[in-house]
Amino acid sequence: MRIVIAIGGSVLLNDYDYKKFQEYSEILKSLYKEHELFVVVGGGVPARDYINIVRGLNGGEAICDDIGIEVTRINAKILLIGLGEFAYQKVPHNFQEAIEYSSSEKIIVMGGTEPAHSTDAVSAILAEYIKADLLINLTSVNGMYDKDPNKFEDAELISKITVEEMLDFISGKDVKAGTYEFFDMTAIQMIKRSSIRTVIANGYTPKNLLKIINGENIGTTITF
Repeated sequence: MRIVIAIGGSVLLNDYDYKKFQEYSEILKSLYKEHELFVVVGGGVPARDYINIVRGLNGGEAICDDIGIEVTRINAKILLIGLGEFAYQKVPHNFQEAIEYSSSEKIIVMGGTEPAHSTDAVSAILAEYIKADLLINLTSVNGMYDKDPNKFEDAELISKITVEEMLDFISGKDVKAGTYEFFDMTAIQMIKRSSIRTVIANGYTPKNLLKIINGENIGTTITF
């Protein structure tokens, strides 16, 4: 399959060490021969910390986005170190470069692209751009919930949700730089118009990536 994998920055940098990068590198290497892999990594807490500093200096949202994008690209470079010869050793700055680099038949790893596009949006646009068979979003919780599971103990996991239901759910959410949601409006619109098979799951357990690709029902599946 041709697969786009979005890995949240908070997943990779939860403990501020190399271990999650290493775990994902080994799993991606194991998938390399059977699948064409495109990985998009987020900025996580470091990106949000820098964005808050820029806001304190009265920087505009576009500048905040630009700083956040730079952090995602640093995270992408770190993952490239772990992947070594299995990956193309340059971070694409846009979707055309991602396509060009994929001619190497190696794993492609990128971060953000431009202001107003979260890395979730980037992964969805990339999935549409390359006509991916599957989009996997690996985040900090088990999937999509009816409310924030970090704030509400009675939050319930949604195992399946339609695109329309998801659009209603995220409608009106804050879209400032560094804001965390499962998907922003741009991402879900890309998924909707191209009917991209999408799964949201917990990225703290890297083996969940293998489970999804092997067809196990975990996390949240977006249906049409």
